[in-house]
Amino acid sequence: MNRPETLLRPRVPSPLQEARDDRFARRGITLLLKRDDLIHSDLPGNKWRKLALNLEAAAGRTVLTFGGAYSNHLRATAAAGRLLGFPTIGVVRGDELAHRPLNPSLARCAADGMRLHFVDRTTYRAKASPEVLEGLLRLYGDVEVIPEGGSNALAAQGCAALGRELRGLTDVAAVACGTGGTLAGLAAGLAEGQRALGVPVVRGGFLGATVTALQDEAFGGPAGDWSLDERFTFGGYARTTAELDAFAADFEDRHGLPVERVYVAKLLFALTSLAEEGAFAPGTRVSAVITGTPDPWSPQESSVSR
Repeated sequence: MNRPETLLRPRVPSPLQEARDDRFARRGITLLLKRDDLIHSDLPGNKWRKLALNLEAAAGRTVLTFGGAYSNHLRATAAAGRLLGFPTIGVVRGDELAHRPLNPSLARCAADGMRLHFVDRTTYRAKASPEVLEGLLRLYGDVEVIPEGGSNALAAQGCAALGRELRGLTDVAAVACGTGGTLAGLAAGLAEGQRALGVPVVRGGFLGATVTALQDEAFGGPAGDWSLDERFTFGGYARTTAELDAFAADFEDRHGLPVERVYVAKLLFALTSLAEEGAFAPGTRVSAVITGTPDPWSPQESSVSR
């Protein structure tokens, strides 16, 4: 199989655009938007960066990966399989879904050729255990296994390109975090004197250890200057509040940027709050990595997006 970038022609480096916003400007801060959402229509943002090296490693073999009923990662993997011509299997959380009509997100995966394998939630929580993985391999044979969200050492190495694209162009590069792979690579790719900031969208306080472990595996040890600010989960993954919804709608009006609610809205809210707290010195250039677009298949997006 040819290299994925040869066939898919992603838009990299992605554009870096200044967002003129008085909430930052009056404090002497420049807000930049790193438009990874424009990389590829079917594999936008960090989905492309995290999958590219994994797909090279698969070398055309069947790819098996994991996700929930509305997983962006499952849809991106299925789309890559269709575009590049390899089989895909999606292990989906929730065996009760096997007996219902497919929701629009899973229907899109199936239309792109993905075979869906539904498992109960207890099994899904143990998806990385040898017992569960061995059972899947017995069932499906020689497959390339990619973890939930695509975050592994190859994903972190792929996301290091994001940091390299920002060298000399920003002081702080910020990204929303779900599984930690993008932050691990972003920090590794930045130059000395730059720092990466992760804004978790999930509760639990586990992401610091996850990023450290990914960097150990991908780069042989700690790489780059990074930190996490865990105050902006808004109740947990895919949860929102009226305050966050209003902020996202206002940002859309100010900048003409459709704001994805699960990740990007929390990132932009966090950066605005940090600017107001005085967390960034005057003259700081802050880049927000826009990792996706509003998801038309997500119940949350359809209810809050304008």
